[in-house]
Amino acid sequence: MDTILNLATVGLWLGLFGILAWNFARCIRIVPQRTEFIVERLGKYHRTLGAGFKILVPFIDKVAFQRDLKEESMEVPPQEAFTKDNVKVEVDGVIYLSVEDSKMASYGITDYRFAAIQLAQTTTRSVVGTLELDRTFEERDEVNSRVVGVLSEVAEAWGIRVHRYEVKNIVPPPTVRDAMERQMAAERDRRAVLARAEGEMRSRINESEGVMRETINRSEGEKQRRINEAQGHAQEILAVAQATAESIEKIGAALSRPGGVEATNLRLSQQLVTQLGNLASGKHSVLLPSDLGSVEQVLGSVALPAAPTNGAASHRPDDRTMPTRPAS
Repeated sequence: MDTILNLATVGLWLGLFGILAWNFARCIRIVPQRTEFIVERLGKYHRTLGAGFKILVPFIDKVAFQRDLKEESMEVPPQEAFTKDNVKVEVDGVIYLSVEDSKMASYGITDYRFAAIQLAQTTTRSVVGTLELDRTFEERDEVNSRVVGVLSEVAEAWGIRVHRYEVKNIVPPPTVRDAMERQMAAERDRRAVLARAEGEMRSRINESEGVMRETINRSEGEKQRRINEAQGHAQEILAVAQATAESIEKIGAALSRPGGVEATNLRLSQQLVTQLGNLASGKHSVLLPSDLGSVEQVLGSVALPAAPTNGAASHRPDDRTMPTRPAS
C-alpha cells in the first residue's frame, strides 16, 4: 500500500513538473518576420509582439492571435447575379489584402477574411444589377473599383488594407452564350463583307487612277514628242535657210570678182553636160526642145551675164548676149 502511494506521489510530482516545464517553454517565443503576436494577460489585451525573441510571463500571459502581415489573395466563390436586363450571370473574383493593424484584425471583427469575401459578393451583385449584360463584360474596371471602395470604408475598423479586387469570370446562361456566339458570328461575317467590298472598291479606284495616269503620261509624251519634232523641223528649216543665204552671198561675192561670171558659166556648163550624159541611159525618157541643135546653144541658154565693169552700166537679164549658132 505504501508503495502504491509513493508511486502516485511521484507521478503527481512528475505531472506538475511537466506542466511547469511546458508553461515555461511556452513563455519563450520567437516571432517570424512580417508576423505579429497578440498577447493577452489574464484574458485581456496586453501587447503586440513584433519580429524577434520574446519572453512571456508564465501562467499569466498567452498568445491569443497570430497575424500574418504579408499580402494575401482570397478567392471569392462564384455567385449568381441578375443584370439590369434580367439576365442571370455567374460572377467570381479574387481579393488582394493585407493586415495593417493586428489588434483591430483580432478584436474588430471575428473573421476578416470571411467578412471581406461576403462584402465583395454583395457589392458585386449590386453593381452588376445596374449594368446591362453587354456592359458587364466591358465595365469590369467599374465593378473592381466599386468593390475596393466599399471594402476600404470598413478596412480601418477591421485592421486590414484592401489592395485590389479583380473579377475573374462572368458566365451567362448557355442559351445566352449561344445567342451571343451567333451574334458575334454575324458581326464577323458583316465585317468580312464590308472589308471585302471596301477592298474591291479600293482596287477599282486604284486601277482607274492607274489608267488615268497612264493616259495622261502618254498624252504628255505625245505632246512633248510633237513639240520636239516641230522644234527640230523649225531648226532644220532655219539651218537650210541660213545655209542657202550664205551660199547665195558667197555666189554673189564670187560673181562680183574679176572672172567670176566666166568661172560660174563654166561650172554650170560642166554640170549640164554631166546631167545630159546621165539622161542618155535607157531608164529615162527625155523630151527636149526641137531647136537644140548643138551643145553650144544649150550652154548659151544657161550662160550668166558678164560682170559689169567699173563705170559701166549693168545689163538687164534681157540684154545678155546669146551665143550664135554656127553655120552648118
